[in-house]
Amino acid sequence: MAMPFDYDTNPARYRTGMDVTRRYLDPRATSLYRRVWELLPDRPGLRIADVGCAEGALVAARPAGHPGYLVGIDVSATMLEAHPAPSVQADAAALPLRDGAVGAVVAVNMLYHLDEPLRAIREAHRVLDRGGMFITATISRYDSPELAEFWRPQPSTFDAEDAPGLAGLVFPEVRVERWDAPLITLPDSAAVREYLIARYLPADRAAAAAAQVTTPLAITKRGALLCCSY
Repeated sequence: MAMPFDYDTNPARYRTGMDVTRRYLDPRATSLYRRVWELLPDRPGLRIADVGCAEGALVAARPAGHPGYLVGIDVSATMLEAHPAPSVQADAAALPLRDGAVGAVVAVNMLYHLDEPLRAIREAHRVLDRGGMFITATISRYDSPELAEFWRPQPSTFDAEDAPGLAGLVFPEVRVERWDAPLITLPDSAAVREYLIARYLPADRAAAAAAQVTTPLAITKRGALLCCSY
């Protein structure tokens, strides 16, 4: 089933999750958004559509001097309020772009919110120029095993186990980068509580769980980044 979409009704949950990652990600690790920029072509005139852009994490990770032109696209008006211009409110399955309009489409941790992610993948293919690149990322259904007693991800419409197969229905070339490592260390019970709240656990249950966890706690992050082309 699709993961809940609460970015307009509870934007604090999303912001908590982003803050936890920012503070506690292993400093030796490359952030997911920075890795996306490493994969994107570094050429003048590149047009990039960041679908599910939220408040602009991809913009914030942009390397100095990258010549690409990026537009943020999100269905959430609340998220777009904080996104730097240019940005536009639109559905991932009905992008306001002509055929072949962009050289790259990015969709990080958002396709699992859709009941039919294949529609959005086909839409990304439609708006890509010939030789364009579609980059997407998602978590594994086996993410954060250290907290499985209290929370575990439910299989979604687009998790790391199924994502390559779905993308392969549209794109003939799908390269997969997986991560499976202790990338986040939560130093205390407050951090554990915030981590669980960001994963949809109610605040009272998150606090009760955090009180039972020995800290510092290294969290194994599992997921996949897909780089698709045709």
